[in-house]
Formats: sequence, C-alpha cells, structure tokens
Amino acid sequence: MSFKVLGISSSQSEFSFSAAGVNITLEKIKQDGIDVDLLKLKQTILPLFSTASNKNDAIDLATKMVKSADAFILATPDYHGSMSGSMKNFLDYYWSEFSGKLFGYICASHEKGLTAMDQMRTAIRQCSGWSMPYGISINGDEDFDENRNIINDQLNSKLAMVARDLTVYGKLIKEQFTADLNATNSDTFASNYRS
Repeated sequence: MSFKVLGISSSQSEFSFSAAGVNITLEKIKQDGIDVDLLKLKQTILPLFSTASNKNDAIDLATKMVKSADAFILATPDYHGSMSGSMKNFLDYYWSEFSGKLFGYICASHEKGLTAMDQMRTAIRQCSGWSMPYGISINGDEDFDENRNIINDQLNSKLAMVARDLTVYGKLIKEQFTADLNATNSDTFASNYRS
C-alpha cells in the first residue's frame, strides 16, 4: 500500500524552530522508505480564504499536495497562544480532503504550545481527520544550537516517535477507511464520503 506524509510548515521566519522540527521529522520518516513532501507556507503563499472562487497557482499546488497525502504533520510557531495565521488560513481551505487521515503536531513555543496544538486538533476534528494523542513542543533556545542542530536528546527521541507513530497508525487508518469506502454498508463513517 502506498503511503505519503505531507508536512506543513507555517512559520514566516527565516530561522524557524517549528520548520526545523518538521524537516527533521520528515527526514526520519523518509529514512523508513515512506514518501514525504513539504509545503512551506512562507513560499507558497495562499490568499486569505474566501468563499468566493479563489484560483491561483499557490492554491492549485497546495491542493494537489493535500490530496496526494495520507497523513500530515502540522508545524507552527506559538503566536499569542494560537497557531500562526498562515496555518489557520491553510486549514480553512480544506475539509473533506482531511477526512480519514491522521495528523501530528509540532509547535515552537516557550510555553509548550498546548493551546496552539489544541486549536489545530479542533480544526482537524471538525474536518473529520484523526489526531495523534500528543504533540511535540520545541523550545528553540533550549533544544537547538546556533546552527539549528538538535542538542536535546529528548526532543530528538520525541520527533522519532511521532515519525514512527504517524506512519504506523496512519497506515492502519488509511487501510480501514479505504475498506469502508469500498464497502456497500452504510453504517460506517466513511460511507459519507463515497462518490
């Protein structure tokens, strides 16, 4: 079964710790032979979401990447106790594309980023996506050196854990969701997504 993980990096900073975290996690996933991709919202700038028809190259690229992914890792800095505006704007664009897919969370914060990760989980739950029961908090000054190398072994271990769990549980969810989509009974959640 093919499986692909898409990382979403929402920081607008050149020296982002959340971006470093998602890059390291995707590299760990890739080392296990899993296909990965990364959408950097600093480079692929989505216009402010509107219910009016929005069409441009950035939206088309992001949509193509989202539709091809089986699991996601969302990475954001903690801005005033919340996710970045670019992450919220990205999430506003999608709904059914997230259904039946697993999400992991990384937040760069001096205060653990719990509210920011909870807000991302809430948005994903509203889109019928699945969430890992934990998130990874990064405190840049304590976890990385001046060259963006991890100096905290505990963080390195946690990133390896989310890389492993996202793929193992993501594959299980994909397999069952696909089976339910292809079944004929209507007493499954996935039956709502049959075309």
